[in-house]
Amino acid sequence: MSKQLLHIEGLVVFITSLYFYDQVGVSWWVFFLFLLVPDLSMLGYIVNNKIGSKIYNIFHTYILPLLFIILSMILEQNLMLALSITWVAHIGMDRTIGYGLKYPSNFKDTHLQKV
Repeated sequence: MSKQLLHIEGLVVFITSLYFYDQVGVSWWVFFLFLLVPDLSMLGYIVNNKIGSKIYNIFHTYILPLLFIILSMILEQNLMLALSITWVAHIGMDRTIGYGLKYPSNFKDTHLQKV
């Protein structure tokens, strides 16, 4: 049941992000162009699993994009806000389909498997 809740939570985050992205008024092309950009963090796995998991996890937690959302609102930067919301949407989308934070043992070992 806990794992299902995490998937549902991810879906709610994703859908909510779509709503807020629409409110910003930036082109949907920007959303689709940048939706998978956080997955570039997987390149850290070229070095090794430990570095790869750390870099991947930094870009797949809500902390940084939420800080950027706050900063973009303070600075009134709509593009930055749109990209930050897209980042949150990416994380929600990942959680919805079962991708979670990575353990250093293997790329396929995620926190969603441990629930």
